[in-house]
Amino acid sequence: MTEAPANLPKLIVFDLDYTLWDLWIDTHVSGPIKPSSNYNEVIPRRGSPFGFYRDVPEMLQRLKSEGIEIAAASRTAAPDYAYDALKHLKLKNRNGGDNISAKSLFDYTEIYPGSKIKHFQKLAKKSGFEYEDMLFFDDESRNKEVESLGVTFQLVGVSGTDEPTLQKGIKTWRQRRGIS
Repeated sequence: MTEAPANLPKLIVFDLDYTLWDLWIDTHVSGPIKPSSNYNEVIPRRGSPFGFYRDVPEMLQRLKSEGIEIAAASRTAAPDYAYDALKHLKLKNRNGGDNISAKSLFDYTEIYPGSKIKHFQKLAKKSGFEYEDMLFFDDESRNKEVESLGVTFQLVGVSGTDEPTLQKGIKTWRQRRGIS
């Protein structure tokens, strides 16, 4: 695997609900969650089909190709639904070839109820990365608490994670690290 360049975070962490997809998985759907014949879509037993926000599939694949490790840190009461959605979301491979599973793009997943501080403590232990080498995207401002560990936090707007939000987060991470 390619190593992340020094001017990029080693680990980029994403919340799931209203950060990578536009619902709360523990309240808007019920399982089982099954694959769809459409790209970037899964079908829950109850609720509408859903998938990642438009920019997310390409963004995740590009980050991986740049040597950045990716994690999910989600505070949900329905972790099984989140894992199933990641497993069954099929994405077009940006390099051609076979479709890829969204789950295959995540090096680490911390998906369970509780403070994001706990999620990041586990991510640091599993990854071996310093908190300062992490960038976190989340739609809930309360989760900025992870900055007390040294993680850079980027609040995600109502339209979810998109390319401008990603670039804003990377810029903030660089500024905090004194990188131009």
